[in-house]
Amino acid sequence: MPLEIVDSLDTAIALIKQASADCRQELMTSQPGGGRPVGELREAFQRDLAMLRRGVQMRSLYQHTSRRHIPTREYAERVTAAGAQIRTLTELLGRMIAFDRTVVFLPHHQAKGGAVVIRDPSTVAFLCNAFDRAWSMAVPYSPAVQDSTVRDDLELTILNLLSDGLKDDTIARRLGVSLRTCRKYIADIFKDLGAESRFQAGYLAGTRDLLAGRTEDPDHR
Repeated sequence: MPLEIVDSLDTAIALIKQASADCRQELMTSQPGGGRPVGELREAFQRDLAMLRRGVQMRSLYQHTSRRHIPTREYAERVTAAGAQIRTLTELLGRMIAFDRTVVFLPHHQAKGGAVVIRDPSTVAFLCNAFDRAWSMAVPYSPAVQDSTVRDDLELTILNLLSDGLKDDTIARRLGVSLRTCRKYIADIFKDLGAESRFQAGYLAGTRDLLAGRTEDPDHR
């Protein structure tokens, strides 16, 4: 069956467990939404460790904001020590799990906990290629880059979303953080730029980037 709609959470979990047990070569996951629940991480680690031990290549994408979630950070450190690879982006293409590039699980758009199971080769290839492109742009999981590359990516994305006129709650959902955390990010950016409004923040950020570019240009006089 090229496409299967699953409305039940229990059925979706059972299908994912079976696909995990059958997986022999590669697992790709995209996990938007910031940090994951502790119970979910505990169960995922045991399942992931079993696959890693039988030689499955494992790649996972998370959002940058997950780096500040202690349980998710601890899970990432444990699973990467076992051989998995994790990278982060400011925003992700959506939630997906792909096994051996033959079956992909996507969330059901209406039934909470449900799933769409895709086995059509062309659709699976398209989704896996989208994952590969996102992976190539993502930052490898490492505490060493948390305060530089990750912070710059977050700041740039927030400024772009603010310039697009998006509200704080929408930006929070895009970043996978709470509204309170999102507003703290915005306040920190305003303070760093010396801005008092969203328009001024965008203008000052653009001016700063322009001056930085001129400074780095060896031909600039």
